[in-house]
Amino acid sequence: MLLAIDIGNTHTVIGVYDEEELTEHYRVDSNHTLTADECGILVKQLFANPNRIKDVIICSVVPPLTPIYEEMSRNLLRVDPVVVNSDLPLGIKILYDDPKTVGADRIANAVAAYEIWGGPIIVVDFGTATTFDVISENGEYLGGAIAPGIETSSLNLFRKASQLFKVSLEKPRKAIGKNTEESLRSGIIFGAIEQTDGIVKRIKEELSQSSPSEREPKVIATGGLATLIAKESKVIQEVNPTLTLEGLRRIYLRVRKGKQ
Repeated sequence: MLLAIDIGNTHTVIGVYDEEELTEHYRVDSNHTLTADECGILVKQLFANPNRIKDVIICSVVPPLTPIYEEMSRNLLRVDPVVVNSDLPLGIKILYDDPKTVGADRIANAVAAYEIWGGPIIVVDFGTATTFDVISENGEYLGGAIAPGIETSSLNLFRKASQLFKVSLEKPRKAIGKNTEESLRSGIIFGAIEQTDGIVKRIKEELSQSSPSEREPKVIATGGLATLIAKESKVIQEVNPTLTLEGLRRIYLRVRKGKQ
């Protein structure tokens, strides 16, 4: 069994694969003061039989937490984990100016999306940041865009504006709010939808100009708020909440094959 760990700035998603099946997965807070011992306790609490885990792969955008999960893997599971970076066999070619600066989660998303749907494809990941990743028909990671995440920007608004308050992130009833709560929800959610559709539109226009022979890219969404945004978006065609974990599984298989 494979333990796949996606360490984000706000949340860490941990899942177990039995061959190709994601049997269980959990989203927990990314505790930036976590110790390796606490990490081990967490894994024991989440998974009834961690001894069945024989392999581990990690992608992380939180450098201080990466060695903590690596140490947990070695101490608790007796496994030397694979840590995702641009030097691994990925099956896609990264055309970023400096491939080493591409977030490991963005790499995992790109690998999974291209292997599942082919290219060209755009992946929108609604996390601490909202990221847009573009993969060509030939499996080239072209780059993308990074915007403040929905929760990140809204929490900053609540902190900076003394008369505003936190609201639940759910579909607004209408654009014209009749009270502060409705107005906030309208601005946050509809704003995120329009941002998503607008950036994707621009990406598509650039692709059509640079590669007019390529078909129109498919648009996939992932991340905690993907389903909410996708219901109102005009461009998102499919939602895969566990796309990053699936990318980790596929990268792990490539690494294992390379070692054989």
